[in-house]
Formats: sequence, structure tokens, C-alpha cells
Amino acid sequence: MTSILQILLLILDIAQWIIIAHIIMSWLINFQVLNLRQPIVGQIWDGLNRILEPIYSRVRSVLPQMGGLDLAPLVVLIAVYALRIILINNASAFV
Repeated sequence: MTSILQILLLILDIAQWIIIAHIIMSWLINFQVLNLRQPIVGQIWDGLNRILEPIYSRVRSVLPQMGGLDLAPLVVLIAVYALRIILINNASAFV
């Protein structure tokens, strides 16, 4: 059962890094450091959006409108950290 805990923590780690990569890439695109017309940048951006947009859209439907500020990635990242803490604190249930 310990291996299940480790697999779940690995999945949460991967999700965390995907969200962080999406946040950083969005900043670089908005500050025009990266150009979406470059094929590899466009493909990576499209892939990240396809993975994360279903999750973000559900969170955005609950959050109030903040003008131009999108807090959905922050809320999802906090949820990933919270799940990780819950799993670690309940690790004895996996033994």
C-alpha cells in the first residue's frame, strides 16, 4: 500500500510542475519573451492548455470575476498542495 501513496504523490508532483510551467509560460508569452508563432512554443502552449483548461474552467465558474486577473491557476496549485499534505498526514492509512 505504500507504493500507492508514492504513486499518488508522484502524480501530484507532476501536476504541480505542469501548473507551474503553464504559469511561467503564460507570463513569458504576455511579456513577449516567447512567441506563439514558433511551432514548438505553440505546440507546448496548446498541449498545456488542453490539459489544464478543463480544470481551470471549473474553478473559474466558482470564483468571482476579478477583472483581468485569473486566480484559477493559484487555486488549483493550492489544491494540489493541500492534497499532498492530506496524503502525507494520512500515510499511516496506506501501511
